[in-house]
Amino acid sequence: MSHQKNYTSAFIIITVLFFLWGFITVLVDSLVPRLREVFELSYGMITFLQSAFFVAYFVFSIPAGGLISKIGYQRGVVIGLMTMSVGCLLFYPASEYRLFGVFLIAFFMLAGGITILQVAANPYVAVLGSEDKASSRLNLSQAFNSFGASIAPLVGAVYLLSDKILTSDQISKLSLENKDAYYAQEAAAVQSPFLLFSFLIFLLGITFLFIKLPKILESEDTGSYRKALSRKTVWLGILAIFFYVGAEVTIGTAAITYFMEMNLDQIIRQSTVLKNTSFFIIELFGGDTTDIDGKGIVGAFLTFYWLGAMIGRFIGSYLTKIFKPTLILSVFGLTAITLILLSVLTSGLLSMWSLLAVGLFNSIMFPTIFTTSLEGQGDLKPKISGLLCMAIVGGGIILPIFGFITDFTSFKVALTVLTFCYGYVAYFAYRSYTKHNN
Repeated sequence: MSHQKNYTSAFIIITVLFFLWGFITVLVDSLVPRLREVFELSYGMITFLQSAFFVAYFVFSIPAGGLISKIGYQRGVVIGLMTMSVGCLLFYPASEYRLFGVFLIAFFMLAGGITILQVAANPYVAVLGSEDKASSRLNLSQAFNSFGASIAPLVGAVYLLSDKILTSDQISKLSLENKDAYYAQEAAAVQSPFLLFSFLIFLLGITFLFIKLPKILESEDTGSYRKALSRKTVWLGILAIFFYVGAEVTIGTAAITYFMEMNLDQIIRQSTVLKNTSFFIIELFGGDTTDIDGKGIVGAFLTFYWLGAMIGRFIGSYLTKIFKPTLILSVFGLTAITLILLSVLTSGLLSMWSLLAVGLFNSIMFPTIFTTSLEGQGDLKPKISGLLCMAIVGGGIILPIFGFITDFTSFKVALTVLTFCYGYVAYFAYRSYTKHNN
């Protein structure tokens, strides 16, 4: 009984981390409008932020897996938190001296710390209990990750972006004295929250150093990456994570432009219910609807895409308890394909809602692919976790491929290509399901 209680406490503690990195990741995005003015950056340079995030996964994942194999999950979590703390601390000199290079390093370290947490926490949750319920546990923890991501924009809007951000034209009209004062104010707006985050994350890291969590790795010999890569299931899981993340990120990034191409902003403005819904979401996140443009109108509905992922994970945590997780994953993959094709073959609001609904079925994909790939792998799990997290780089590869296809064809043709990503996920799920039921 005490052993089970120990696992329950450990699960709750680790789930707090899932909430933390979901919250911090999205909160950084909330600061982009302010940071763009602080550093006087073009939109093109701002896109390096997303690249830095995905490159961090690629760079840190395998070393993190090797590190955790040697020092264990708990110390891996501590190192991840300390790396995040240093990343947050670097926001201070980056904004003080308006050095974009330092800011990139800060963001890269923050993303690196989150990567180490991912590599440590995902398999740790998977092994905190019976293997057949691993997918359900990870879906629940990931649901709190999505919850953190969902409330971060609201917190950012209320506490970080509540004052007016001047445009470059407005700044150029200020006197030298007023310009310096404005930049100092902008720097302080970035520094204060991230100094606080750095301190709190550091305290959390110290706490994790001393709390007693169950030791899961049974031996120090956890095998090599060569041994991990010799397992076909691992390769299949790596590709599944790669294609899933690539598809999810691509839809989330391209949806607004796609909706604008279909003139959905005009359709929404003509509907009292939809217009009021859009305005409510914008105002809830601290936006001004007085002179809102079309991108803002349709962009508000993208909230449903990410909210669907959170709701789906809570539902998925229950479904994967009573049904085989790979069966649910197969159904969700095929449903995502159906919804994308429906969006491609229709127009207007039906096309919009079809694509947004994909978020609900994205929900269980990452945790279920992850736990399925780890099943039966013993102490190879930390290294396999590193390989799986490295595959998150798919978000930085599928998106530009999608953009290239769109440039030379159309959005609808490019969306059709994404069905192959979900098709592979469905194949992975079906293969795993039949393998375990034969």
